Amino acid sequence: MDERLLVFQEVAKTSNISLSAKKLHISQPTVTIQIKSLEKEYGAKFFNRSNKGVSLTKEGKIFYGYVQSVLDILTSAKEEIEALSKNQKKEIYLGATLTIGEYILPHLIAFLYRIHPEVEFKVKIANTESISQDILEKKMHIGLIEGPVAKNKSLNVESFWEDELVVVLPNFHPWASRKTIRLEELLNERILTREEGSGTRKVMEIMLKQSGLDPARLNIAMELGSTQAIKHAVAAGLGITIISSLTVSKESDRKIFKTLKIEDSPVYRPLNILTDAHIKKTKEENILINLLTNRDLIGRILSKDDYELEKPVIKPQLIASK
Repeated sequence: MDERLLVFQEVAKTSNISLSAKKLHISQPTVTIQIKSLEKEYGAKFFNRSNKGVSLTKEGKIFYGYVQSVLDILTSAKEEIEALSKNQKKEIYLGATLTIGEYILPHLIAFLYRIHPEVEFKVKIANTESISQDILEKKMHIGLIEGPVAKNKSLNVESFWEDELVVVLPNFHPWASRKTIRLEELLNERILTREEGSGTRKVMEIMLKQSGLDPARLNIAMELGSTQAIKHAVAAGLGITIISSLTVSKESDRKIFKTLKIEDSPVYRPLNILTDAHIKKTKEENILINLLTNRDLIGRILSKDDYELEKPVIKPQLIASK
């Protein structure tokens, strides 16, 4: 691999020659020499230099796109060759945000493992920003995230599910016989919620504001750091909550909780698949993505408990070929 391309890529990312030298563990003059060598070879100036650092010229931006593609192809080739030479099991490096990682991903992996036991999953649970960065840096291949992500031409974003926020209460609550509720009715109830800054809390507050209600008027009885903790508190009769419908979708949950849809302002947030636009997906990665985009199958998997999925509900080859 031409070391000059790696140097060019790092300088383009950091817009700083000294910082790039530090990250690459080479001297600053070496970085400068490598860049000048490329500019001489291609007969173009790739960087504008100033006291604040460097920035890509028009020619540099064009060259950067090609450099990214070349390095991505070489990285993919290296991974495939290493896997072959070491006879490694096939691996999928996967990232997921909290709700997906806790309530969707385990069931999908369990289902896939029954069909393709040779595939191993390396999973990281993190926030959307962290997962996006890891995909851009080639640390993981597929990300499953809640809600939108900042536009980037190097990222492909594809929706695979819609997650609805619902009001959840214990089965012995006076409202348990109802199917829907108005937001203003929640103002006098004890509300259990995630901590300030959590994604679900933010969506809930936006929903209230859009309906003309001040979130400060809610009677927040308790703030908890996880959805599981909230569910336990609701089951104990300590209050009600607004959370993802996915978190109470199992048969075991439906015996304990009642979910009410919001009449005046139903809220849906997309669950997205995030991949690198410049990297060719492996056969195993395509199998996972094809499964994720099969909404009927996903719905059936998520509506059943693990013991009910002893046998695949569709043939393996149909997943791979869709």
